[in-house]
Amino acid sequence: MTSTLLTGIGELVTCDPEAGDGSPLGILREAVLVIENGRVAWAGAAATAPAADDRVDVAGRAVLPGFVDSHTHLVFAGDRAAEFAARMAGERYTGGGIATTVAATRAASDEELRRIAGSRAGEMRSWGTTTFEAKSGYGLSAVDEARILRISREFTDETTFLGAHAVPSEFAGDRAGYLDLVRGAMLDACAPLAKWVDVFCDEGAFDAEEARAVLRAGMGAGLVPRLHGNQLGFGPGAQLAVELDAASVDHCTYLTDTDVAALAGSDTVATLLPGADFGTRSPYPDARRLLDAGVTVALATDCNPGTSFVTSMPLMIALAVREMHMTPAEALHAATVGGAAALRRTDIGRLSRGMRADFVVLEAPSHVHLGYRPGARLIHEVWKGGARG
Repeated sequence: MTSTLLTGIGELVTCDPEAGDGSPLGILREAVLVIENGRVAWAGAAATAPAADDRVDVAGRAVLPGFVDSHTHLVFAGDRAAEFAARMAGERYTGGGIATTVAATRAASDEELRRIAGSRAGEMRSWGTTTFEAKSGYGLSAVDEARILRISREFTDETTFLGAHAVPSEFAGDRAGYLDLVRGAMLDACAPLAKWVDVFCDEGAFDAEEARAVLRAGMGAGLVPRLHGNQLGFGPGAQLAVELDAASVDHCTYLTDTDVAALAGSDTVATLLPGADFGTRSPYPDARRLLDAGVTVALATDCNPGTSFVTSMPLMIALAVREMHMTPAEALHAATVGGAAALRRTDIGRLSRGMRADFVVLEAPSHVHLGYRPGARLIHEVWKGGARG
């Protein structure tokens, strides 16, 4: 069994208060990290480090946990650049463009979707993401939803069935029939390929009763609920997520005091997606309000063709700091520990003993540079399961 010692770390962010300086980021300075069998075996002061078989000097760079992107739409074909241009010219986002992506995705071959997904997954990795979730939702038929999930599983274990993303054109006059399909044959085809079930519960999408029925059906098939909610206006999404003990409710732009209180008293994570707000010129969620209330907050890219064609978690951190009034430490915590909580994972998001050795070496001396230098290529190296590259 080979062990590796990372030395010369200028700032080691463990995200474990007990392992570091007592802050939420658990920072250690002039520290070393020992990796063994794909896990963190030791983190602490260089003077007391155990022996290791190999040594890697990171030359004063910062080391932090790999980013956990808990909300992406990895597998889709085509783009919606024309829709983006129209929105920048003043048109309001309504979610109606999903049909465009459904048509392109249905028309694409497995090989094309696999190539596109692999390219996006590689982009995510290059930006420091070591774990990501991937949703269906651009097939909207039993065959195509299952195909998207099957391809997604080639890149991640965190797959989500999102058949209730929109009503496809062939069911335009039979909404109830489509929901029967989602809860029936489509769920039967997709449940073996997914860990999670999701619904777009918002204005112009699915209402609380419809969302509850889909999520309960998914839960009956062994899937764990999560939810798109409160993006386009005030609505039932956040409180429905809490009612069903969903892992997360994502977007959270429009929340009442009752919504915030419900989230604060629950295990449901509020996942904020600033890329979608940036891409639609929409208000940003009030992260400060959520954090001050004690809500667990995550950041994710919402990589998708309509509102956030972005794979960069560092950009999400910079937007959270600049536009949502999070501190650099809070934003990084949300992009690591928060993302892990949104996926109900206890083995990632931190760099303490026994955790997966998924981490990023920054081309910078401190994590603060992620917000300080937005857009800069600050990812020097990415390690996953104790291996480089």
